Amino acid sequence: MTSNRRDLLGLGLSAGLVGFAAEAFGQSATRGDAPIEGAVARPAPEAKYRVPFAVIGLDHNHIYGITDAVIRGGGVLTAFHATDPGQIAMFRKRYGDVKLARSEDEIIEDRKIKLVCSAAVPSLRAPLGIRVMRAGKDYLSDKAAVTTLQQLADVRRAIKETGRKFAVMYSERLEVPAAVMAGQLVHDGAIGRVIQTINIAPHRLAAPSRPDWFWDPARNGGILTDVGSHQADQFVYLTGSKTAKVVASQTGNFGNPDHPKFQDFGDMVLHGDGGVGYVRVDWFTPDGLPTWGDGRLFILGTEGYIELRKYVDIQGRPGGNHLFLADKKGTRYLDCSKVPLPFGPQFVTDIVERTSVAQDQEGALLAAELVLTATEHATSAT
Repeated sequence: MTSNRRDLLGLGLSAGLVGFAAEAFGQSATRGDAPIEGAVARPAPEAKYRVPFAVIGLDHNHIYGITDAVIRGGGVLTAFHATDPGQIAMFRKRYGDVKLARSEDEIIEDRKIKLVCSAAVPSLRAPLGIRVMRAGKDYLSDKAAVTTLQQLADVRRAIKETGRKFAVMYSERLEVPAAVMAGQLVHDGAIGRVIQTINIAPHRLAAPSRPDWFWDPARNGGILTDVGSHQADQFVYLTGSKTAKVVASQTGNFGNPDHPKFQDFGDMVLHGDGGVGYVRVDWFTPDGLPTWGDGRLFILGTEGYIELRKYVDIQGRPGGNHLFLADKKGTRYLDCSKVPLPFGPQFVTDIVERTSVAQDQEGALLAAELVLTATEHATSAT
């Protein structure tokens, strides 16, 4: 056991439970962008370790789902840095009187902190992660974690040189119970060899609530890089592809003339050594839908298929996390709402034991490479 391992294991549980009695006011990554999570996160029973971590950048509400996942895994929230008073107040309302660092460097230079999480403006996430890794810490970013191919090359170089983790919270797979179950079924061979994935991912625009960077592809990466990164991750993971390419891609602006650079529609066709995929993403969820988006995933295998209705079954069963399966034996419906979310405990264990159970590093970056390439070569959809 190394001295670093001893340091992590020697941190008492009581040292990190600040703020767990605070009123819940965080965002669930499984439910969209609204701060509606009903229970404050606590370490899961299977959490083996207690690891001090910090947060830098609260520019997207996904930070609440990320922070909760790490706490469930045994992470001890030690400090955070932000400058916006509203963001600071909301974060403290959920997590209590956590130390507010005076600067990013105060966190990055703190040797006790082993992990930094971020949901900063997307174009700032990769440079921050590189600084974190070069300071000897691991990094967990919201998607999109990388917004240019040059950033991706820089991240890969830093990983190779430091040996640290650059993880990405692809929450539509990692933090959605139905997607967790689908992944388990696929890897158990329930539908044979996967041939194709189809992801349809509409989102609600909620234009008045969006910050300036949301409308600027130079800062958020564009719709395929931003929203599409979730779907590329699912394609890579479910097909088991180790290499993949973009066959075709397109983006367009159909409903937002006041923001001419904004992309409200995109799709792409993918081909990997484990299967093929199609992705459609958009910002056209109608106001009448009772949730932020009707995310659906279809997985075609040689011996059956799976359909997920992740967030809503319109005019069907209430709630989300619906899984439908057809195979040679018949058809089944699975309510996945109670399926455990393993990412947090697995990821914190990976940090301590230097394993890669929670996320394959190359797979995470392959998903990023696909959407960045699709964005760069996209034709205009009109």
